[in-house]
This record gives sequence, structure tokens and C-alpha cells, in this order.
Amino acid sequence: MIEAVNLCKQFERSTKRGKKMIKEEFLAVDNVSLQAREGEIVGILGPNGAGKTTLLRMLGMLMTPTSGIIKMTDMSGNKIEDLTKKKGAIGYLSGNTKLYQRFSIREYLQFLGELYEYPKQEIGERIKEIFQVLDMETFADNHIGKLSTGQTQRASIARCLMADPQLYILDEPTLGLDILSADAIIYFMQQQKEKGKTVLYSTHYLEEAEVLCDRIYMICDGRIAASGTPQELRIKTASENLRAAFHAIYNRVKGDSHQMEIAH
Repeated sequence: MIEAVNLCKQFERSTKRGKKMIKEEFLAVDNVSLQAREGEIVGILGPNGAGKTTLLRMLGMLMTPTSGIIKMTDMSGNKIEDLTKKKGAIGYLSGNTKLYQRFSIREYLQFLGELYEYPKQEIGERIKEIFQVLDMETFADNHIGKLSTGQTQRASIARCLMADPQLYILDEPTLGLDILSADAIIYFMQQQKEKGKTVLYSTHYLEEAEVLCDRIYMICDGRIAASGTPQELRIKTASENLRAAFHAIYNRVKGDSHQMEIAH
């Protein structure tokens, strides 16, 4: 399980006032608290610039919060205190994930298995299982630098799977993918949920989130604007689907700057 309590991230930006450019501080993530439990897929939704990626990078231990705390427990309920162990329990994927271009996917996973000091036989078995899960057998021996966008994304997820983390943090994992590649990644997320793993991911595809997510946090201007199951969000906004609920929540928040949270 991962839990964020009053998480904030402050940045500095340049703003034009009159004829002058001045620097000002702003909160990209503003007092966010959330929780993702074992065996759960939790969605982070929001418009561009809402703070989703900054939030996920903090939860993935890739960025230090300005304030607030992040708590983690293992699948037995024991607290994980050490930062290195926290990072080891997380599989993080974003559109900026870099892979070794000259390796084939098989060579890359073999390298990772040796890096993690897995037994030789276990490495081979694990690679075979990953290729089956992500339907990668047909291009497993292609060089990473020559893969399509969808194939590269599956290779990135294979990297995460090789480490066998308990928590997956995926930043728009199906963005721009063809149907088959997107379906393979959706199936992967469902499988990890069935194994009791935690999946925390952001997406702009609301129909996808409505089917996949157990719970959803909607973010606007760095704050939690609404949270709940897809059904609860539809009921709260008297909407027929999650897309309509999203628009209702966004319009309500933008229409009243003081009302930044809809009660759960």
C-alpha cells in the first residue's frame, strides 16, 4: 500500500506583469492526500497541467516533496522505511522512460535479471513468462531502437515486471498506442491486480479508466477535486458516464475557486 498525506510540491516560474518578467513560486501539487491499496487499480485523472505527473513522480520517489509524507507498507502490512527499499518496491513507467537502444528486449531483460542477481534458470523462466503476459514473442529479439511506439511501451513494462515490484506507477501507459498494444497493457494491469499488486496510473482515456479503476482521484490545479469509485462519481454528479462526471466536476471547480473538493 502507498499513502500520501498533505503532499505539496513548490516550483518557481517566470510571469510577465506589465513589461517586466518576474519570478514567482507556485504549488504544482497542493496538499494532496490519497491512498492505493493492495489488489487495487487507482486512477489519477485531470486536465493537462493539473499536477498528475508531478504527483506520480513524488509517489515514485523520483522527486522530493516540498512538504508532506509518503507512507509505504509491503504486502504483509509491514512499514517500509528505507528509501532504497521503497524505490525497489516500485515499478515506475512514463513516456520519458529510457531503454538501451542497442539491446534486444531479451538481452535487456537478461541483463536486468543478472543485475538483480536472480538465479540463471529463474531469469530465463521469468523472461518467458513476461513475453507471454505482454504478447511480445514475435519481436522479443528485435533491437529496442527499432521498435514501434507500442512495442517500446511494452518493453518498458517488461522492464518493470522483471523487478517484480509490489507497486506499479504508470504515467499514461496507453497514450498514443494502437488497439492491440493498449489492450496488452490493460490486460497486464488487470493481471497485476489479480496477483494482489497495487497499480496507480494516470490517463486521459476516461472510458478506459471507467472500466479499469476501483477508485479514482480527479485533480485540478494541483488539488484533489473529487474522489471515489467510478459509480460514486457518476452518482455525485448525476452523470451517465465518467466522461460526463469529469466535465461536471471540472466545471464546478472552475466555477467556484473556493470549492476545491467534492465530499467523498
